[in-house]
Amino acid sequence: MRLVTYRASVEAEARMGVIVDDLVIDVAMLGDRAGVPLPSRMLDFIELGPVALSELKRLIDEADGRWPVAGAPPLSNVTLLAPIPRPRKNIFGIGLNYVEHVAESAKSLDTAKDLPKQPVIFSKPPTSVIGPGDPVVHRAGITQQLDWEVELAAIIGRRASRIETADALNYVFGYTVCIDMSARDNRRAGQWIYSKGQDSYAPMGPCIVTADEIPDPQTLDLWLTVNGVEKQRSNTRHMLFAVDFLISDISQGITLEPGDIIATGTPEGVGAGRDPQEWLWPGDVIEAEVAGIGRLRNAVVAG
Repeated sequence: MRLVTYRASVEAEARMGVIVDDLVIDVAMLGDRAGVPLPSRMLDFIELGPVALSELKRLIDEADGRWPVAGAPPLSNVTLLAPIPRPRKNIFGIGLNYVEHVAESAKSLDTAKDLPKQPVIFSKPPTSVIGPGDPVVHRAGITQQLDWEVELAAIIGRRASRIETADALNYVFGYTVCIDMSARDNRRAGQWIYSKGQDSYAPMGPCIVTADEIPDPQTLDLWLTVNGVEKQRSNTRHMLFAVDFLISDISQGITLEPGDIIATGTPEGVGAGRDPQEWLWPGDVIEAEVAGIGRLRNAVVAG
C-alpha cells in the first residue's frame, strides 16, 4: 500500500490516506463507515501495528470501489505533506554509506578515506522535515555551500531493542524518499547536526510504501536531478551497511520505536564532490526519486 498524509484544502486538517488508483482514500473515514476505528494520523496508525494494516487492506477489498462520500478526493486535487509531518524523535541519518561517496567525501570534505568499519550515525531534528513541493530555505547569512543527497528512508513499525540483523526487516513498517540537505560549511568540529538539521533540510515523501511491497530494500534504483540535470544515480545494493544491519546496529544501544525514521545514506554525485564544486541557490529545483516509491520535487528559496 501507498500511504500518505494529505490536506484536501488549504484550510483542512492534515489526514492520513491510502492511494488507490488515482484517488486518496481517507483512512479514518473508511474505517468509520465500517465501524472500525482507524486513526487519522500516520504516527497513530503505525503504532497500532500489523493489525491496522490488515484491517485497512480488508476494508479496501470489501469497499470494491465504493468509497465514503467526501473521503476519496482525486490525488491531483490534494496537497501531499511529508508522510510523517512531525516525527516524535530525531531522524537517524547515516553518513558515508556508499563506497563512491566515501571516496568523494574524503577528497572534498576532509572525511577519512578508509571505509567505515561501523555505521556513521548523525541526526536531523523533527523541525527539519518538509513535504513534497515545500521550499528548501537557503539562508545566505549561514551557508554558501548548500548541497543535496538522495536517500532511501526506512520507517520503523515495531519497538526494536537489541535485535538481530536477520530479524531486522520484520521491524520495518515501510519506506519513503528523503533528501538529506547539507550546509557543508556549517560542520562544527566534526559534528554534523547543524549542517544537516536546519529547518527544511529533510524533504520527505511523497508516500510510505509498506514493507510488504518492498521485500528487499537492497535492490532499489535511486537518483537525483538539479534543474533537470542528473547529479546522482545508483542502487541501494551499493550500500556499505544494508538496511537490516543499520536497524540492528542502532537498536543495540538505542531503542527504536514505531514511527522512527532511518535515512540510509547517499551515493556519489553530491555537489561537494564535483570538480568544480556545485552548490544550490535560490531558484534551483531538486527532484529525487527511489524506484517503486515515488518522486520528491522541492525548490530552493531565499530565506
